[in-house]
This record gives sequence, C-alpha cells and structure tokens, in this order.
Amino acid sequence: MSNTSMWESKPWWCQPWTILLTGITIVSGSWLLFHTLWLTLPIAILISIWWTYFLIIIPRLLSQQDSDRA
Repeated sequence: MSNTSMWESKPWWCQPWTILLTGITIVSGSWLLFHTLWLTLPIAILISIWWTYFLIIIPRLLSQQDSDRA
C-alpha cells in the first residue's frame, strides 16, 4: 500500500488537510478563548504529537511495510 493509496482509502474527514485544519483550529481556538500560554502550549504539543503520528509515522511504516513485501 503506497502513501497515495493509503489516503485514497480514507474518508474525507481523515485526510491530511482535515487533520491539519482540525489541529490548527483547536490550537487557535484555545488561544482565542483563553489567551493563556500555559493552556495553549500543552494543547499545541498534543496536536503536534497527533500530527507526527498520523501524518508522518503511520504513512512511513505502511510504505516501508509495503516495500518489504515487494
């Protein structure tokens, strides 16, 4: 399974652009609502971990797994 086909098999709400948009909205919303760094920073860190996992690590693992099969 290549990176392209991995994303093609996902619904619209699980595409890279929606993952990024959701994270940006959550971090921005936190800042706009609370104006506190101590609350927004941990949220931004958690979102960054989420992005790293779903947008970088998983596609690489699937690509590597696919190349190992070939």
